[in-house]
Amino acid sequence: MGYITQYLTIAGIILVALLALGLIFSRLYRRSSKEVSFVRTGFGGQKVIMNGGALVFPVFHEVIPVNMNTLRLEVRRTAEQALITKDRMRVDVQAEFYVRVQPTVESIANAAQTLGQRTMQPQHLKELVEGKFVDALRAVAAEMSMEEMHEQRVSFVQKVQAAVSEDILKNGLELESVSLTGLDQTSKEFFNPDNAFDAEGLTKLTEEIEARRKKRNDIEQETEVEIKRKNLDAEQQRLQISRDSEYANLEQQREIEIRRASQTAQIAQEQADRQREAEEAKIMAERQVREAGIQAERVVQERDIEKAQAVESAQVEKEKQIELAQQDRDIAVAEKSRAKSEADAQADEARAIAAKALEEVATARDTEIANREKAIELIEARKAAEQQAIAVQVAAEAEKLAAADNAEAIRIAADAEASKQRITAEGEATAEKLRAEALREVYDAEAEGKRKVNEAANLLSTEQVAMQIKQSLIAALPGIIEQAVKPMEQIDDIKILQVDGLNGAVTSAGDENASGTNGGLADQAVNAALKYRTQAPILDSLMNELGMDGSDLDGLTKPLKE
Repeated sequence: MGYITQYLTIAGIILVALLALGLIFSRLYRRSSKEVSFVRTGFGGQKVIMNGGALVFPVFHEVIPVNMNTLRLEVRRTAEQALITKDRMRVDVQAEFYVRVQPTVESIANAAQTLGQRTMQPQHLKELVEGKFVDALRAVAAEMSMEEMHEQRVSFVQKVQAAVSEDILKNGLELESVSLTGLDQTSKEFFNPDNAFDAEGLTKLTEEIEARRKKRNDIEQETEVEIKRKNLDAEQQRLQISRDSEYANLEQQREIEIRRASQTAQIAQEQADRQREAEEAKIMAERQVREAGIQAERVVQERDIEKAQAVESAQVEKEKQIELAQQDRDIAVAEKSRAKSEADAQADEARAIAAKALEEVATARDTEIANREKAIELIEARKAAEQQAIAVQVAAEAEKLAAADNAEAIRIAADAEASKQRITAEGEATAEKLRAEALREVYDAEAEGKRKVNEAANLLSTEQVAMQIKQSLIAALPGIIEQAVKPMEQIDDIKILQVDGLNGAVTSAGDENASGTNGGLADQAVNAALKYRTQAPILDSLMNELGMDGSDLDGLTKPLKE
C-alpha cells in the first residue's frame, strides 16, 4: 500500500512538471508570419526568424520585429523647397516611393539593426530615409531641363530609382517602384532674385513668358486685322452684287416693257387681220353653201334614182345566184342521203345475218340437248329392264355417251360463238367501209361543186367581172358615203353670204376658173366639207383601190358613171 502511494505521488509530480513545461513553452514560444519577421538577440546570439518560430525568454532574449509589407513613402518638394533643373528653373514635384524589406536573412538583420522599430511605423521610416529620396530627386533634376522632365517622365523615374536603390539597400530595403504623381513649374513668386540659380531661372522665365506674350499679342492683332480686312472685302463684294442685281432688274424691266408693247401692237395687228379674213371667209362660205345646196339637191335626187335601179338589179341577180346555189346544194344533199341510206341498209342486213346465225346456234344447242335427254331416258329404261349382271356395262356405256354428248355440245357452242364474232366483225367492217365511201362521195361532190364554180367564174368575161365589181360597189356604196361624210355631222349650219354664179354660172372673170373646176354652189359646199375628214387618209386609200375619189361627190360616184 505504501508503494502505491509513492508511485502515485511520483506520477503526479511528473504530470505537474509537464503541464508547467507546456505552459512555459506556450507563453515563451513566438512565431513569425508572412507580414512580420523578427530578430532574436541575447542568449545564444543573433537569430533571424522568417516563416518560423523560436523560444524567447524574457531575461535572456530581445526581439526586434521587422515589417515585411510594401510601404508607400510620399515625398513633396514645392515652393521654396522645389527642385532646381538643369536650365535653372524651379519645379514642384510629388513622388511616391514603394519600398519593402528584402526577404533574406541578411536584409532582415540589417533592417532590424539600422531601422529598428521604424519598419512598423511608416511615418518614422519616411523621416529617416526621406533625405536619400530628396537627394536622388535633386540629382536627377539637375541633369534634366524642365521640358525634358515633362516629356521624359519615364527616364526621370528610372534615374531616380537607380540612384536610390543602392543607398537604401544598406538598410535592408529594396525599392519596388517610383511614381511621379505631380510635376509643374513653381510659381514665380517663390523665385529669389538674390539667389544666383533663381536669378538665372527668373530671367529665362521672364524672357520666355514675355516672348510668348508678345507672340500671342502679335497673333491676336494680326487675326483682328485679317478679320476686319475680310469683313471689308465681303462688304464690298456684297455691295457689288447688290448693285449688279439692281442693274439687272432694271434692264429686265425695260426689256419686258419693250417686248410687252411690241407684243401688244403685233397682237392688235394680227387680230385685225384675222377678223378681216374671217369676215371674207364667212361671206365666201355662205355664198358657196347656197350654191351647193341647190346643186346637192339635184345630184342627190338623180343619184337616189340611179342607186335604186342598181340596187334592184343587183338584188335580182343575187337572188338568182342564191337560188341556183341552193338547188345545187339540195342535189348534193339528196345524193349523200341516198348513199347513206344504202350504207345503213347494208349494215342492217349484216346485223340480220349475225342474228340469224345466233338463232341457228341456239336451235342446234337445244336439239342436241333434247336428243341427249331422249338417249338418257332410253338408257335408263334399258337398264331397268336388263338384269343386274349387265348393270356395270350399261353404266359404262351411259357415261361414255354422256361424255360424247357433252363434248359435242361444247364444240357446237364454241363454233356458234366464233361464227357470231366473225359475222359481227364483218358487219362492222362493211358498215365502216360504206360510211367511208359515203363521206368520200360527199367530199368529192363538194370539191366538184367548188371546181365548177371556179371554172364558171374563170369563164366570165371582163364586162361580167366588172359588172359584179360594180354590183358589190353599189351594195357597199351607202356605207362608204356614210363614213366619208361622217365629219359633216359636226357642222351645225352653213350660211351662204354670196350667191353669185348660182348653179355654176360665171359672174365675173375672177370667178370663172373657180366655178369651172369646182361645179355649182352645192358641189363646192359639199366638197369643202369633205376636206375636213379626220379619217381621210384611210378612206381615200381604200376608195382609190376601187377607183373612187373621196374628196368630192363626183369622185364618189365616178365608178358608177363609168
